[in-house]
Amino acid sequence: MKDRDEPKRCVFCDLIREDSATWVAVESDAVAFKPLPEDTLAPGHTLVIPREHREGLFGPNDLELALVLSLVRRVAEAMRHQLGSSGTVLLQASGPDSGGSVAHLHFHVVPCWPDDEATFWPDGRSAHAIEGDPYAAMRHALSLP
Repeated sequence: MKDRDEPKRCVFCDLIREDSATWVAVESDAVAFKPLPEDTLAPGHTLVIPREHREGLFGPNDLELALVLSLVRRVAEAMRHQLGSSGTVLLQASGPDSGGSVAHLHFHVVPCWPDDEATFWPDGRSAHAIEGDPYAAMRHALSLP
């Protein structure tokens, strides 16, 4: 039986520790790698993660997040220059109700071309209702008038 205090294993941390991914880029703070074949949305689809386990957007500090996003942008630029993609979709899910399957912060960087028939945008809309103006509440939280 598993100990309640034992941390849950992270598949992305395992990939880094075991050096078992197909790496696209390996840097001191972030890595980029090829997803499993059954999870690949387009040729060149790449996952970018911080090397240290950080849970979702709320785990890393601002510098850690900036370093990961810097690699995300460079991966997207490589897709544009080397693969000829004309667009990029970034997918990221954080938190238990986001639909994400791995808690380790990760960005899916998906190249797009004019002949794509697929769209990589979520289908459907939330049925959740917020009392009042949600944008006013967020402006207040972000100290905007």
